[in-house]
Amino acid sequence: MSDSWPAIVDHLVYAAPDLDCGIDEIERLTGVVATPGGRHPGRGTRNALVALGGDTYLEIIAPDPEQPPPTAPRWLGVDAVTTPRLTTWAVKGTNLDQLRTRARDEGVMLGEVRAGERERADGVTLSRQLTDPEPLIADGVIPFFIDWGTSPHPARSAVGGVRFKEIRLEHPDIAEVRRMLRALDLDVPTVGAEYPAVVAVVEGRYGLVELRGVARNDGGN
Repeated sequence: MSDSWPAIVDHLVYAAPDLDCGIDEIERLTGVVATPGGRHPGRGTRNALVALGGDTYLEIIAPDPEQPPPTAPRWLGVDAVTTPRLTTWAVKGTNLDQLRTRARDEGVMLGEVRAGERERADGVTLSRQLTDPEPLIADGVIPFFIDWGTSPHPARSAVGGVRFKEIRLEHPDIAEVRRMLRALDLDVPTVGAEYPAVVAVVEGRYGLVELRGVARNDGGN
């Protein structure tokens, strides 16, 4: 994997049915306890973060019991998981409206560009723009794009001790996934597999760890 990847990958999305469950699992795998993140108002979710080096981080995301359940399914695959796993990933981007238009011209149906914000546990409000990750493209193996603008990047206030090493994608329709990646100017190792998956390798206190998210038509893990 190119050394440029830590500068391109914004974050990995690690969904859990309960935030404490997700934090505990990442601690078990890496030896690092995630930093409380914040809430996503109206989305029904909250998160915790682990910095992965540079402006890259792991987002543990789960239902927020202090918010009323949203009228639609929670975003980023949260409602589909019964055990913690990767569900998708985000890439840094700028000029997202132009990027989305170019992508859609190439048949990659990135979501609408939306502005959003969340409040950190210390009260600091973070604002960002992102291509809406719903619905997940190619079962979540195609990333969404995010631009934090002038907000401090979330990785800078998250606990360290884990390093991003590499990412690869697996999918039954490898030709189509590779076509979409080329349209997005992303050169990511991609292999054919029975089920779609995002596979990330990180290095924590116990050595290398493979985080895997498998999407199945039956909604299983």
